[in-house]
Amino acid sequence: QVQLVESGGGSVQAGGSLKLSCTASGISYARYCMGWFRQVPGKEREGVARIHQDGSTTYADSVKGRFTISRDNAKNTLYLQMNSLKPEDTAMYYCAATAYCYSFRPDAYVYWGQGTQVTVSS
Repeated sequence: QVQLVESGGGSVQAGGSLKLSCTASGISYARYCMGWFRQVPGKEREGVARIHQDGSTTYADSVKGRFTISRDNAKNTLYLQMNSLKPEDTAMYYCAATAYCYSFRPDAYVYWGQGTQVTVSS
C-alpha cells in the first residue's frame, strides 16, 4: 500500500519560515519524480515545486528564490523549505509522486498525500 504522509505545516507570520516533509512508503521512492502542490478552497490545485529522479528541480514563478525542494532517497523523504513566507502562500500543501516529471499538471501525478495546512498571517 502506497502512502505519502506530509508534516511540518503550521501558522507563521509573514516573513517567517517553515519546512515541510513528506515520507513515502510502498513505492520505489528513488524512481519517482516528487512534487509539492498547494490548494486553497475554491481554487485549482497548483504546482509549487518538483524534483526529478536525478535531483534537478523546477519551481513555480511565485516561489522562486523563496522555496527549496529537496529529497533524501535513503529516508524516502521529500522536503520543502519555505522562506520569506507571504499571506498568499496560505494553502493546504500536498506532496505527490509521478514516474514522468514533465509538468505540474495534477493529473500527471499518481500518488498523493493527505496534505498539511500552512497559514501565513500578515
